[in-house]
Amino acid sequence: MSTIKITLRNSDVEQLKQICKNFNNDPGELINVLHGAQGLFGYLPAEVQELVAEELHISVAKVYGVVTFYSFFTMKPKGKHPISICLGTACYVRGAEKILEETKKQLKIEVGGTTPDGNFSLSCLRCVGACGLAPVMIVGDKTYGRVTPDRVKEILAEFND
Repeated sequence: MSTIKITLRNSDVEQLKQICKNFNNDPGELINVLHGAQGLFGYLPAEVQELVAEELHISVAKVYGVVTFYSFFTMKPKGKHPISICLGTACYVRGAEKILEETKKQLKIEVGGTTPDGNFSLSCLRCVGACGLAPVMIVGDKTYGRVTPDRVKEILAEFND
């Protein structure tokens, strides 16, 4: 896997430093700082992690450890329309795997990937708490229930810009 190298603009550096300052540059606030940073950038590339470590006076390894431990954080840019397929028990039993396969086929990406145009990214979840609607697919903040492989193309078409 290749690492994406980015250059932070001065305005981004200042905003990130301000996020750290809002939490008093306290190492105990690392998770809150990372939430703020991911909100600003959409993901947490190495350059962001390094600056957070510097501002909070902790090691980059500690920052990286937290970023990789919690599934909420991502080191890859997500698509404009992130897609999540629930693979919890109820969804799985009702065919979520077929929904996932059709989504991968339609987008020509694997789980964890982002389409070349940056429009979609694909991930899986264990349970979204909508078991009565299984199988469930989430695109952005919109939840689709009782999804069939035939509906995947139609759902994705709603989000093609």
